[in-house]
Amino acid sequence: MSTRGKALLESTKWRLKGAPLAAGAAWRDGAGPRAAGQPNQHLDATLGWLEHAHAATGGNGVARSFVLRRHHRYGITGWLPAYPETTGYIIPTFYDAARQLARPQLALQATAMAAWEASIQLADGAVRGGTVADAVSPAVFNTGQVLFGWVAAFEETREERFREAARRAAGWLVDHLDADGCWRRGASQFAAAGGHVYNARAAWGLARFAELADDGAARSAAARAADFACRNQQGNGWYADNCLSDPQHPLTHTIAYAAQGVLEIGVLQREERFIAAARRTAQGALAALRDDGFLPGRLDRDWHPAVDWSCVTGQAQMALVWDRLARLDGNRDFAAAAERSLQFALRTQDLASADPGIRGGVPGSFPIWGGYGSYEYLNWAAKFLADALLGRHANAPGGIRG
Repeated sequence: MSTRGKALLESTKWRLKGAPLAAGAAWRDGAGPRAAGQPNQHLDATLGWLEHAHAATGGNGVARSFVLRRHHRYGITGWLPAYPETTGYIIPTFYDAARQLARPQLALQATAMAAWEASIQLADGAVRGGTVADAVSPAVFNTGQVLFGWVAAFEETREERFREAARRAAGWLVDHLDADGCWRRGASQFAAAGGHVYNARAAWGLARFAELADDGAARSAAARAADFACRNQQGNGWYADNCLSDPQHPLTHTIAYAAQGVLEIGVLQREERFIAAARRTAQGALAALRDDGFLPGRLDRDWHPAVDWSCVTGQAQMALVWDRLARLDGNRDFAAAAERSLQFALRTQDLASADPGIRGGVPGSFPIWGGYGSYEYLNWAAKFLADALLGRHANAPGGIRG
């Protein structure tokens, strides 16, 4: 079936179900990606959307997403509850944007987010999985992501409460890491069982804390976790056991999580074999990138497309990985790939809507009915797009503080 035909079916279905925002989005995406605006327009709209997502919770963390149809778990449309995991790594993005764009209010919001995270930190130092509306349970990945926020907040404010929160979180992560570098204990209740190579991004948070505190145990644990990821990597750069739900066809989202985590640990620890591992992943994903910048949302072990939709989060994340390696290596192919992937992501963004939940939001999938974050604008997709755009603004790698 053609994309336009699928759009007609989707829009009709949601109109009949009384979800006009979903119906309208499906029909728009049936026409293909939009024309991209100027980078500063997209950056301003993306940051504006994130500010609305923060305000939607009363400033208590950043709303998980804006949903165009009734959410399967929360049973509502519009803004969903605050999401501790992703609020954690939005914090360094807001600090970077505040500095680059001379917008001090963003730094105040980042500090408020870090304080909120500290106020809900679990007694053992971990960070909860899911949103604040879900049952409380500790989660390794989420704890690593909020570490980025606390480390950045301490760097910016020198307030001891943030270093202490980071110290407790790092200690919990170190204690739960098995000797082989795999986190098997403390996994999120919202992910399938397994070792999860994408936890390399949690290990990067641990490595960031190690540099801040000169903590040898945290530094060693981060390296062991990166080693675990490398042992699960094929020769062509593809990682096994690296998806939330389908490890045979991982999302570009989790592929990029693993690649960026291993890469940045390699940079921090001056470990070339980790950088080389990320380089292999970047080269493999490049083979799947179309000339128009479209990157299939799931890829098999031979880097072949497994779906016909894009995971827009992964588009922005892979742009960050390709950008970082292009600057490290002087690799023009990676630089061109980053630009193509970023431009495609920008073309999925709506800059015209008057709805603050839509304007500047970044969809989970394109077309919006795709299999990741279907009919949602996700706060983490917006975060990674903002990081890539801030990198362009600064003429430097984006997102390197998490």
